Amino acid sequence: MTKDKLEVITVGGGCFWCVEAVLNQIKGVEEVVSGYMGGTVPGTPTYREICSGLTGHAEVVQAKFNPEIISYEELLVMFMTSHDPTTLNRQGADVGTQYRSVIFYHNEEQQIIAEKIVEELTPYYEKTIVTEISPATTFHKAEVSHQNFYENNKDKMYCVVVISPKLAKLKKLYASKLKE
Repeated sequence: MTKDKLEVITVGGGCFWCVEAVLNQIKGVEEVVSGYMGGTVPGTPTYREICSGLTGHAEVVQAKFNPEIISYEELLVMFMTSHDPTTLNRQGADVGTQYRSVIFYHNEEQQIIAEKIVEELTPYYEKTIVTEISPATTFHKAEVSHQNFYENNKDKMYCVVVISPKLAKLKKLYASKLKE
């Protein structure tokens, strides 16, 4: 499939290192980039500015995927079940609006699918799903040190304690959908 036939998904579910590691495992996902979206300040934000919580941006991952291999709907289900969509502005120890659960849709079809997935998953959670569903805005690529973080830092404590268990859960739930 040519690059121009790939579709785009942009999601945030806490620290982008986790979401990036998850999406990188899925068959049909061709490119995964960590970055920032949804803020209100002009210019290109830095990681330090995002971490202040004052820019309004969320840490997100933008991925290009082959819809002939994996659908947008399947990706959203895998995303929603790989983090806790019921905690407002936090994932584990990461707290602040920059760590919110969010789906940024790129067209009306993606919006409809996102709303449907949240509705379908709601009965499986004891608490209310608080995942924001918003139109995509300007995507700002994060600094190089944040790209492929898990692959480059598997021995770091955050990766061992937080990311590796998420990947084990992903493998348990979706083994047939993962890259070899």
